Amino acid sequence: MSKTNNRIQTLKDAKRIVVKIGSAVLTTSEGINLGLICRLADQLATLHERGVDIVLVSSGAVAAGRNSIPSAVKLDDLPARQAASAIGQSRLMHEYDETFRRFGLVTSQVLLTRDDLKSRKRFLNARNTLSRLLDWRVIPIINENDTIAVQELEFGDNDTLASLILNVVEADLFINLTSANGVFDKNPDKNPDAKAITCIENIHDLDLDAMCDGKTAVGSGGMFSKMRAANRAAQLGVPTLILAGKERMIIERVFNGEECGTWIVPDDKSVSRRKYWLAYHCDPAGDLIIDSGAKTALSAGGKSLLPAGITDVNGNFKAGELVRVVSRDGESLAVGLTCYSSDDMRKIMGVKSSEIKSILGKCSYPEAIHRNNLLLDAAL
Repeated sequence: MSKTNNRIQTLKDAKRIVVKIGSAVLTTSEGINLGLICRLADQLATLHERGVDIVLVSSGAVAAGRNSIPSAVKLDDLPARQAASAIGQSRLMHEYDETFRRFGLVTSQVLLTRDDLKSRKRFLNARNTLSRLLDWRVIPIINENDTIAVQELEFGDNDTLASLILNVVEADLFINLTSANGVFDKNPDKNPDAKAITCIENIHDLDLDAMCDGKTAVGSGGMFSKMRAANRAAQLGVPTLILAGKERMIIERVFNGEECGTWIVPDDKSVSRRKYWLAYHCDPAGDLIIDSGAKTALSAGGKSLLPAGITDVNGNFKAGELVRVVSRDGESLAVGLTCYSSDDMRKIMGVKSSEIKSILGKCSYPEAIHRNNLLLDAAL
């Protein structure tokens, strides 16, 4: 099947879709774009009538709140942005609730922090709640809980949040509505000769740093965060469609067969949802530097990482924390849950597993990271 036919068939077969809309699309200098919310609700209502489950990840709370406070107030620290979000979130949800109600649909508000998805128990609770809402044909509207998040509990941007929600709700399509007309081979704001890309067959082969730079004026993401989210979605086996969210009825048009935006093809072989969860629930706490032999064992052999292949340890971490696996030349190879703390890892790096007990007094694990807790080519 051709990539074009695959896109058409996937859109036709989609039963559960995560739609992410960013601040740059949703708001203007005057506040929330009510006309755009109405058009969005109209399009999603049409899909909903076809039996499609819709999950909406929406930015815009901070931008909506900014217009309700004196213009002299600067949102230059975390408490100020959180306060603006507290003002704007209720206004944003009110507009969503009222607009979707006109189409006969019920919405729900779901606010999350990274800690909610870091804990496996809370992750499962979130999954069960969202599953029940979808069973009831409710449209969950998800945003980061900005008012209580601290830096280490932030997703960083709602593209990252959306990429995690794909796993929570077991979606089969990701639509990211952005201010750009899809993906270009280089930044069109700086390069007039930039060319639009209609289909990306292997996102892992792209140099995202070279293609994408900068952030939008009112958002926290930019195209890099959208492409990173698409990279993660591809690993999960979920295709991504990046669309110009301000174009009129853009979602309806693509589902009617018009080839708009950029279609990002998922991997043929997807990672397990458990590995996806462990790789992306938090930022790595440190690095394990490995030699060429260990690199080959991981990349080509699908092996666990043994202490013998580790040449250096960066950072301070506890056993069970997420760490990055890096080659000597600085290439990020994988992330995984370490079996040992950084202090113990420094003592046993470079030695055979049979020697661990004589060094530490016990050998809890022969591996530094077991392959079941390791994800190669993580999109960080």
